[in-house]
Amino acid sequence: PHTDFLPPEDKKRFDELMSGSFIGIGASLQQTEDGKIKVAAVITGSPAWKQGHLKAEDVITKVAQGDQTPVDVEGMETDDVVKLIRGPQDTEVRLTVKHADGTSEVVPIIRGKVDMEDTFAKSAVIENKGKKIGYIYLPEFYADFNGNGSGHSSGRDVAAEVQKLKAEHVDGIVLDLRNNGGGSLTDVVDMAGIFIGKGPVVQVRASGNQSVTLKSQNAAPLYTGPLAIMVNNGSASASEIMAAAMQDYGRAVIIGTNTFGKGTVQKLVSLDQFVNSSMRDQIIAAFNKAKGGDAAYDGIGSLKLTIQKFYRVNGGSTQLKGVTPDIVLPDAYEQLENIGERKDKAALPWDKITASDYRLWDSPPALASLRSGSQKRIADNETFKIIKQTGDRLKAQQDNNVVSLNESKFVAKQKESEAISKKLEELDK
Repeated sequence: PHTDFLPPEDKKRFDELMSGSFIGIGASLQQTEDGKIKVAAVITGSPAWKQGHLKAEDVITKVAQGDQTPVDVEGMETDDVVKLIRGPQDTEVRLTVKHADGTSEVVPIIRGKVDMEDTFAKSAVIENKGKKIGYIYLPEFYADFNGNGSGHSSGRDVAAEVQKLKAEHVDGIVLDLRNNGGGSLTDVVDMAGIFIGKGPVVQVRASGNQSVTLKSQNAAPLYTGPLAIMVNNGSASASEIMAAAMQDYGRAVIIGTNTFGKGTVQKLVSLDQFVNSSMRDQIIAAFNKAKGGDAAYDGIGSLKLTIQKFYRVNGGSTQLKGVTPDIVLPDAYEQLENIGERKDKAALPWDKITASDYRLWDSPPALASLRSGSQKRIADNETFKIIKQTGDRLKAQQDNNVVSLNESKFVAKQKESEAISKKLEELDK
């Protein structure tokens, strides 16, 4: 499971997602119904934003590499246009655009580093009933691939947000890992140290029986106050390691729904090393020819191989079972069988190894009273009731997946599904 082949372009995109940055102009594109390529948004602080002439709603008609002949992009797929716009740092790309007012302009932009700010950790202070609660949103465990401290690191960024919240004298912190699909294992270990100090965070085992324990080296925790971690069925891999470690230590209360259940480690292996230079050049030429000259590959791709399994410090695996929250909240999708690791019939089984030597937190959360209060609030909350009812309907739909050939019954079923989707969208607002 999770073993895959990544073509060169997918490998590059994977690295960008992991680092939260890329080399480009900083404009998100979308294709209109009539095939035009439109600028959906310009990222603040990006080269396009600094240049100042490219605006949201502009239609891109041509792309040129510096003073070379422009390429007409009308009718091209969005991904192909993005490849034309991307390029080496400090090189120029010229976009011929049609502005919303009908005027046309050639916009020259020097490519540079673009930080995807939506990827990075953010915090806020929420005041409720006389209490100040610090909230940290972490969409993924991104890493600094530069290795010199110049790039973003989720471990360092969360530490910085915690420092900000401590300066605000918050009464507690909530770390939101909902829909966080994972990422850098090193940053998980560093982040755990923010809240527990020095100690084991996760165990890793390969095909043999020998396991390695990864430990935080922080001499002391940065934050010792009340901590809650929010998870759902979209919290996977590194998110599950973080939640599991805090749960095993008794350091935090875990809130939400059962997590994804991905407890395996993958490694990217470049295939270039396994072929001679002549064969490599032939394969790259074939790739470029297949793309009709719209791409310029510099490698033959990589294999993503599953090589290890994660284990909690208490010895249990996060594989398949995931992490069960201390405080369970209703979720519309919790009853479905086609989500999470369990949807994969080839998924590795859950198992257990010897626990690590770790010390419980001195003042763990009072889970019994917290559960009691939560259950009462859930029972009295109309929104949670709607979520539960929606979940029952979705489960019934999954179990009864026969499609009626009667038009009126089919249309009625479609309308019911659309109503459920609309209700879920309203609840997410």
